[in-house]
Amino acid sequence: MQSAILSAGALLATPSILPQTEHLNNPKVASRHPFVLARDGTRLYVQDWGSGRPLIFLSAWTFQSNVWGGHMATLTKRGFRCVAPDRRGYGRSEAPRTGYDLDTMVDDLSMIMDELDLRDAVLVAHSMGAFEATHYLATRGANRIARLVLVAPTTPSSVKTEDNPEGWPKEAIEAQHELIARDFPRWIGENEEPFFTPDTSQETRRWIKNMMMSASIPVALATAAATSTADVRSDLAKITCPTLIVHGDKDASAPLAMTGARTARLIPNSKLIVYHNAPHAIILTHQKSFLNDLLAFIES
Repeated sequence: MQSAILSAGALLATPSILPQTEHLNNPKVASRHPFVLARDGTRLYVQDWGSGRPLIFLSAWTFQSNVWGGHMATLTKRGFRCVAPDRRGYGRSEAPRTGYDLDTMVDDLSMIMDELDLRDAVLVAHSMGAFEATHYLATRGANRIARLVLVAPTTPSSVKTEDNPEGWPKEAIEAQHELIARDFPRWIGENEEPFFTPDTSQETRRWIKNMMMSASIPVALATAAATSTADVRSDLAKITCPTLIVHGDKDASAPLAMTGARTARLIPNSKLIVYHNAPHAIILTHQKSFLNDLLAFIES
């Protein structure tokens, strides 16, 4: 159960941790619209690279947009526009005192899509981002979204109840939140090993841990609470766009049977791809395979 709340999301980086690539420094693909105003006036930082069909990347719990840097560098070369926001409270976005509930996070996403006028987009969400993506589609519709990709999703519902026996006991989730509040660095260390593969470099591990520890603990706890208590089972049945779900069979943070497999069963017209021996950090540990499957799905 130690890894349970890594499933509530993913991780955060500072701007200096991930160096810019030569390609992303090209003025032809320069980032635009550095900030979008949320409905409550919060400034949301948005990376916006390249041109062409838009791909929107939603990060995991305590991650920020820089985690998608390698993906965006590759995909802009393939003729896509890549958009990746920092969730409110994380990275270069402002951190207001309120607004860390699921409905507000979805509204932030909607404001970004409207402001940037994104259409025929592919929405790609990792881990906790799956809650935002699926709730957005269920409540706002698919007018702007043509396809959905969920990577190691933590949906549909985390808390164990009578009608959700696959979830974690509520007391276990609360204990994890208490440990995060008391000793976040220790919690990160205890959850590190199953989050990666054995051959994940020390540099990548350090980068991810620095991401996490740069997050505000009150914000991290607020967003974890919002998604760990959310139940989007009814939302999933309302999704009409083609959906790809990619999940690892060694995901300790979001076990496949509890999350990805259930999500796939509940979304009509969805396809599940399972990676052998892949952990929760699948977007990093299996980046090449994921990009190949993403491109095949987009172009199919």
